[in-house]
Amino acid sequence: MVGIVRAARRRADWSQRELARHAGVHHATIGRIEAGRLTPSLALLQRVLGAAGFRLAVVDGDGRVLRPMRDRDDIRDGAERRYPSHLDTILDPEPGEWWADMYGLARPPETFYRSRVLRDALRRRSQWEVRVAKYRNVPPPPDVFRSARRRAMLEADMNDEDGPPVR
Repeated sequence: MVGIVRAARRRADWSQRELARHAGVHHATIGRIEAGRLTPSLALLQRVLGAAGFRLAVVDGDGRVLRPMRDRDDIRDGAERRYPSHLDTILDPEPGEWWADMYGLARPPETFYRSRVLRDALRRRSQWEVRVAKYRNVPPPPDVFRSARRRAMLEADMNDEDGPPVR
């Protein structure tokens, strides 16, 4: 924090008092942050850096900015909770996309893939289909959803023909 606030202040060409006035904090607060005697809260850091014309950003190891997820109020489970953020929500699932299809349960209005391997494969396929210029000379990844759906249907058919599984 020490170097970031000082660098922002220097880039803005302001004294500690000027930065404090623009950020709406006491000048001693800026001095304590720069001296390392105060670790600012995220809100205070945003306010101080914002006054100097900077924004906070989260970047990955390759320098790509992580953008916030949209929070849609119309996509909630039956108890009005958000779905887990690490899962891709499927709106209006097709037959075979919900895990309980094999049991004949009614499909919900939305669901998600629990299998990380399947989710990652679907994301790769989707990126290949959408980013045409980037993947122009790259062969398409396998369409794993179709093969996974076929495998699930075959397993369901096998269980129906053979009766309950033997343990």
